[in-house]
Amino acid sequence: MESDRNLANVGRKTKVSGQNLQHFISNSPWSGRSVIETIQEEIKVHPAFQQSILVLDESAEEKAGPESAGAGRQHNGRLGKIEMSQVGVFLSLVTPAVNTWIDGELYIPMHWFEEGQAEKRRAIGIPKDRMFQKKPELGWQMIQRAQARGIPFQAVVMDDLYGRNAALRQQLDEGQIEYYGDVPVDTKVYLTKPEVVYPLTKQGKPAKNPKIVGAKAYQVQELRREPTLTWQTIRLRPNECGYLEAKFACCRVWVVYGTQIRQEWLLIRQDAVQITYVLSNAPENTPLETMAWRKTHRYLIGRSNQDAKGELGWDEFQTRKFLAWEHQLAMTLLAAWFIAETRLDWMERFAQDPALLAKYEVDVFPQLSVGNVRELLRAAMPLPQLSPHEAAQLVATHLVNRTRSRKSRLKKANGKAAVLK
Repeated sequence: MESDRNLANVGRKTKVSGQNLQHFISNSPWSGRSVIETIQEEIKVHPAFQQSILVLDESAEEKAGPESAGAGRQHNGRLGKIEMSQVGVFLSLVTPAVNTWIDGELYIPMHWFEEGQAEKRRAIGIPKDRMFQKKPELGWQMIQRAQARGIPFQAVVMDDLYGRNAALRQQLDEGQIEYYGDVPVDTKVYLTKPEVVYPLTKQGKPAKNPKIVGAKAYQVQELRREPTLTWQTIRLRPNECGYLEAKFACCRVWVVYGTQIRQEWLLIRQDAVQITYVLSNAPENTPLETMAWRKTHRYLIGRSNQDAKGELGWDEFQTRKFLAWEHQLAMTLLAAWFIAETRLDWMERFAQDPALLAKYEVDVFPQLSVGNVRELLRAAMPLPQLSPHEAAQLVATHLVNRTRSRKSRLKKANGKAAVLK
């Protein structure tokens, strides 16, 4: 199916009761987490992922109302504005050859945890032990899970929502995890080591709040014009237009984390569209080409998000309960892993013919797309065709369900009217 992939339409296409599918996704007690862990067990031993990058990002979906788990008026990055949305935080494992979601957590806004929302949380199935967590906290929780399960990754890459979070960067560093975090242009850094002191108050006692002294603070955007920077044009990967190239430079800077001072890399990327500033705790001897290559993997979670929405039906998810979100996540990860594994198998079985490359005057052919895999599935597993009798039964069932829904709404409306009287 290419569109309208809600449970009712999936049921019609596969001759499975829509009510059965609804129960399977929203109420059935099977463990979505167990499915995800099984997928991760397969991924972590696959040779294609032994030199991979872990990418942290989020994805927002529009919702018609506030009744779905975690829904609320919040920033929707795709729309670029505050809108009624449901937001998930996701981890993608990426390599130059393949990328796939490996984990996710539903972000639940703070207002859901107010005392007056207890009955709503119970009805939607929010776990009793679930507390409010910010998106970077959810991200760190998933990164810890990936590390504990032995998922092989060389570094974590994240956009500025997560990269600017000093607590998350500090947690990653303490966990000995290399990171590349985009930061805003006004992020403060130092070219020489500063000091953190507690100045004396008028009473002669140390102040409660520390002060940073001994070095000049710079906004990262100011350092782009530093004459000591050496810029290098680096070819990153093939794309539809030929190759993606960008200019990179880096320098060592000092960053203050509360009362701790740490030296790390400031990596600057400049291309035709924008300039990006990145803080990284990569080892001091890391080559610029390595840092540029690892940082650029963040683009590929956009591809994962796009596949999940446009190809795998994630954005057509219409159920309300928290368990349904977790189940849908597990099914989406399973589909994404099937696509990734199919691509990897295709690349292994069908080597790129040098004669064909020469004929088309290119050095690499495109990968299988999700649409390509769908066409192969259509041939191997065609959807059933309905007979006239089966189509009539489906129409009758649909009309009966609409009638029951209207009856239920009228009953609720009459009950409210009686209470008001």
